[in-house]
Amino acid sequence: MKLHSESFEDGEFIPSEYAVGKTSADGKIDFAENKSPHLAWADLPEGTQSIAILCIDRDAPTKPDDVNQDGRMVPSSLPRADFSHWVLIDVSPNATIQEGQFSDGLTAKGKDGPDAPGGARQGINDYTGWFASDPEMAGDYYGYDGPCPPFNDSIVHHYEFTAYALDVERLDVDGKFTASDVLEAMEGHVLGQASICGKYKINQTAIEL
Repeated sequence: MKLHSESFEDGEFIPSEYAVGKTSADGKIDFAENKSPHLAWADLPEGTQSIAILCIDRDAPTKPDDVNQDGRMVPSSLPRADFSHWVLIDVSPNATIQEGQFSDGLTAKGKDGPDAPGGARQGINDYTGWFASDPEMAGDYYGYDGPCPPFNDSIVHHYEFTAYALDVERLDVDGKFTASDVLEAMEGHVLGQASICGKYKINQTAIEL
């Protein structure tokens, strides 16, 4: 099984048009175009009935103390955790995800869901929790919302896009499901998978580990 994107090269930086945030003139954050990227798969295993897509940032800070604070840096030594940016299921094996098909701009309080184009369904991403304390932004963030690492993070973030070939047409999750819910529901149904990884940074001096 293979996965590729015409929006970015595997192992290279993701263009800002596919991100929630981009570097502002003062080195902080401006909102970006937040388009969902193109994705296509090939060489699916026999018996594939649907595709699931997850996009996970593997470098999210585990403590918020220094995040986006002037005069401070998020240290490279800080333990990191996963942050989900896209939860998409029940995609036809014959489909191709077109650029901007599932997101074109950041929607305050989140996009509608779980129903999505082409009969697919989208779960909530981790911006749901990130914006929970902001009255102007709080809501359920369904579908794709792209990279926006801290403007003061000392390291480059890595965004892993994984396509899973499943032996079921409809995955057994409902309501406001998360990436964790999908991973649990997929157990025993994965025929194959493929991943590509894109990098992103707001802090232009961030280093790769």
